This record gives sequence, C-alpha cells and structure tokens, in this order.
Amino acid sequence: MLAADKLQLQSTLRQQATALKEKEFNLHHGNLMTVGTQAAVLAGLDVTMFIEFQPPPNEEWAYILIPRTLKLIYYVLITSAFCANIFVVGQTTVLSVLGASLALRGPDGSMMTATDGLYHERGSVFQAFGYGLVLTMGSVVMCVWLHLHWEASIICCTIAVFTISRMRASYYRVAKKFDFDESMTVDFRDIFDGPAAIQAIPISMWRGLGLGAFGGKNGVKGSNNREKDKWRASSYDDDEEEEEEFVTRRQRKKSNLAIDMV
Repeated sequence: MLAADKLQLQSTLRQQATALKEKEFNLHHGNLMTVGTQAAVLAGLDVTMFIEFQPPPNEEWAYILIPRTLKLIYYVLITSAFCANIFVVGQTTVLSVLGASLALRGPDGSMMTATDGLYHERGSVFQAFGYGLVLTMGSVVMCVWLHLHWEASIICCTIAVFTISRMRASYYRVAKKFDFDESMTVDFRDIFDGPAAIQAIPISMWRGLGLGAFGGKNGVKGSNNREKDKWRASSYDDDEEEEEEFVTRRQRKKSNLAIDMV
C-alpha cells in the first residue's frame, strides 16, 4: 500500500512538473513562430525589391564603373537578406514541427529535451533574423543611390543609416534592460531527477512482494492464496511436531513411574 502511494505521489509530482515545463516550451515556441512570421514578410519584401526594382542603364552615368559597383553591392545585399530570412523561416518551421512532435510523442522526459532544444536553437535563429533585417536596410541604402539624384540620395541614405544605428542602439538597450543571469533560471532537473524520478519495478520484485506477474487483481489474489496455503501447511507441521513431542514426553513419564514402583 505504501509503495503504491509513493508511486502515485511521484507520478503526480512529475505530471505537475511537466505541466510547468510545457509553459516554457510554449513560450519558446511562440517566440520562434513570431520571428518566423516576420522573416517571411521580409523575405517577400526582398523578392519584390529584387524583381521589381529596375535600376537605370549604365549609360546614364558619367562613369560606368560606379553604377556597376552599386548594382553589385545592391544585388549581393538583397540576395543575402533573402537567403537569411528564408533560413529563419525554414529553421523555425523545422523546430516547430519536430519540437512539438518530440514533446508530445517522445519517451519519458521528452518535454525537457524539446524545451531545452528550442532554447538552445533560438540563438542562431535570432542572429539570422538580425542579419536579414540589417542586410535589407543596407540594400535600401544602395537602392537610393541607384534610383535617385545625388541630393535626394544623400538625404535618404542619411535617414536609412540613422535608422540602422537607432535599431542597433535600441537592441542593446532593450537587451541590457531584460538581461538576466542564466544560472538563476528556474530548472526542473532537480525534480525530474529527484523525487519525481520514477523507475519501473522489475517483475521479480513484484513477485517477491506477492503481487503476481503484473501486479493485477488476479496476481494479488493468487499470491495471497499461495501465502495462505504456505501458512496453513507450516501451521499443520508445527502442530504435528508439538503433538509428537507431547506423546514422547508422556511415554517417558509412564516409564519413569513404572521404574519407581518396581
């Protein structure tokens, strides 16, 4: 009875700890899905900028080397931005599908493995998303120099560079504000590896406890009957031994009395 209560307590504790771990899994999963959605929007913008933008012919420039260099930089930037954003979309999709599948259908402890996997993979995804965003803004800088006159290009380029610098400063400011020590995070390994660590009891132990092969009702009933039979057999043997000892003592007393009379 106590063993069953202990297993039930461990199962309840492990179930509650898994539910808490599921909240963390949903947090990382939602963050990755948000980044993937924004990366898909940026990838569509990059494709539009790559296809729809028509730079002026090189003959309109005084030096042909200048437009060719600007076009080279522009198309390298826009292609790199598109590839970075597509990488984010593909990575978040794979993490979402495989992570959720492992957490729900995997073996015991898969929720922790899936959650930790999403947490460790988020760094490369966020980094690629940042690269795609910066490269898109860099392609805008090249675009204004190819499409506008020099006075308008200077103004628009200044605005774009200022926006990039503000984005960088804002990122570091927000990251510093919400930064925390990773060693102080809530960890459930002490629960899963400690009081909630459930191990299967071997069949031999169940039999040794008198619970049958599978611990079912039939096994318990049969084992109880066997124990009762053994107890009855042992009690019968004890009674027979006591009776034999009593008869022996009685015969000895009779023989001693006969000797005294003689």
